[in-house]
Amino acid sequence: MDIGFIGLGNMGAHMARRLVEAGHRVVVYDTRQEAIGNLTARGATAARSPAEVADAAETVMASLPTPDIVLAVATGPRGVIEGKRVRRFVDLSTTGSVMAQRIFKLLAARNIVQIDSPVSGGVKGAEKGTLAVMASGPRTDVAAVEPALKAIGKVFFISERPGAGQTMKLANNVLSATAMAATAEAMVMGVKAGLDPRIMLEVINAGTGRNTATEDKFTRAVLPGTFDLGFTAGLMMKDVKLCLAEAKTLGVPMDVIEAVARLFQLTCDELGLDQDITAVVQPIEARAGVKVRSP
Repeated sequence: MDIGFIGLGNMGAHMARRLVEAGHRVVVYDTRQEAIGNLTARGATAARSPAEVADAAETVMASLPTPDIVLAVATGPRGVIEGKRVRRFVDLSTTGSVMAQRIFKLLAARNIVQIDSPVSGGVKGAEKGTLAVMASGPRTDVAAVEPALKAIGKVFFISERPGAGQTMKLANNVLSATAMAATAEAMVMGVKAGLDPRIMLEVINAGTGRNTATEDKFTRAVLPGTFDLGFTAGLMMKDVKLCLAEAKTLGVPMDVIEAVARLFQLTCDELGLDQDITAVVQPIEARAGVKVRSP
């Protein structure tokens, strides 16, 4: 299958690589020449713009950081919408359902079908091809791209309704953010009381408190103090805000998620948007006067 791929960041580079390794003919574009070079060295073909990618392939995928960037790449000048060959735009980014519906309508006017297909599983999942892929859009079009999507993970058909995949992704990500925030507070409390953080995690993971933060994130990035999971606090803050906005539109109260948003906002304000998601523990540590570390 001829596939265009736009956005070769921490996630996108691995997904594009897996498509190449699966035998697909992949045309890539990124604003960074180094990222393009890494993929062409593996067999991909370089393009000079999103429109050029869309000239070369009927199916164009994108993995981009923010909704506004996705909108510009999909529908802006020299964007996918101007491509001569493209018939499907598969958005692997997290944009929220409102933006997904907006892009769907704009592309539909040019007879291009958008499939919003956000992914979950982090950089590790992208590298191994074990992502959860949440696809929504016309069933026949989703079926047409499913063989390619299977190269990056397990495909879940969410709905034919545009934006449904985005709603599913936001529900997933706020649970991930909540697990990280709650675990940070619990771990700092334990360490402040004199508990060994490694023993704490062993007990929690053998009991009912286990979650993605206790099973993976803390052991891998917090205890050693590396804070290098590969997903930024700023991007998670973006996802949490998108979820809160959608919940407000739907009339769903989210008091717990609002508290999670405050902690991530504090992390972004004090440490910076580019800090790793696991750095959310640091403002709590600073106020408690302890660090959750165990080399």
